[in-house]
Amino acid sequence: METRRLGGLWPVSSLTLGGGGIGQVWGETTRAEAVATVKAGVDAGITLLDLAPGYGRGEAEMVVGEAFGGRLPDGVRVTTKYQLGAPPAADVYAKMEAALGRSLEFMKRDRVDLYFLHSNICPAGFVYPRFAERQDRFATPWPLYAEAVIPAMEKLRDSGLIGAWGITGTGVPAMIRQALAHDAKPAAVQAVANLMDAIGNMKMYDEPGEPRRIIETAAANGVGVMGIRAVAAGSLCPSIDRDLPDEEATVVDYRAAAPFRELCARWGEDPAVVAHRYALSMPGVDTVVLGVKNRAELAQCVGAAERGRLSAEEVAAIDGLGLRKP
Repeated sequence: METRRLGGLWPVSSLTLGGGGIGQVWGETTRAEAVATVKAGVDAGITLLDLAPGYGRGEAEMVVGEAFGGRLPDGVRVTTKYQLGAPPAADVYAKMEAALGRSLEFMKRDRVDLYFLHSNICPAGFVYPRFAERQDRFATPWPLYAEAVIPAMEKLRDSGLIGAWGITGTGVPAMIRQALAHDAKPAAVQAVANLMDAIGNMKMYDEPGEPRRIIETAAANGVGVMGIRAVAAGSLCPSIDRDLPDEEATVVDYRAAAPFRELCARWGEDPAVVAHRYALSMPGVDTVVLGVKNRAELAQCVGAAERGRLSAEEVAAIDGLGLRKP
């Protein structure tokens, strides 16, 4: 599998195995199949596992713990995340350390290579147009990020519990770009990377999402980019593999993506394969995070990566459909 450097960190495989599928967030699977999928991914050349306690309430982390007993194969690295929210500044380090400790226990490890702040970063005083009543659980204001989160991350790194730290780039775009250009910048960012620029139900604000501008800003500042939502939570697949309401963002995006599926049909291609190859072809994306839940889905994605990037003509044909979010 192709290897790319993750910003200023280390070489990683072009595909990262994410925890959503093996954590049973993206449809049904079993613990045994999830464990087999992780092992098959590593055997196929995947060198980065992207986890979080939110993937099945620790299920994804426990799957990796069971798969390897805490001893990852040589060259394989692991991440996890924490959705901090907005606690008092004095509590930030203790909360982050405690959450990391639980994740390490599930994974049977004593450190992770990357630890992500999984909160939305927002301006001071920002009020979200949706879910404002609970935004203190999912959003971290900039002053708290700059004055408490960054020092906490650096303390965790200096203690050896983490190798480096990053952010999830789905907060208010101006704040994400500010974080990527800050003096104390993250080593990596998880940024939406798909042909529709579709953020789906992760978008809590009204401003344009600007995922490509976020990727450009990261690349310009030497920050590694892990592309997420390559198939837009299933919107770019042949069908959606779980029951969702008609007006849920994934279903709305699925209907909007009909011209893409028609184009793939003319090409004789599976839309999910083309969508992954498109994400792998995006400038600035170092690795694409997979949401697969079984070995069959994994094999399809590995096959897509082995075929390489799309041609300039193929990318132009997809972009010409006009499916990008404004």
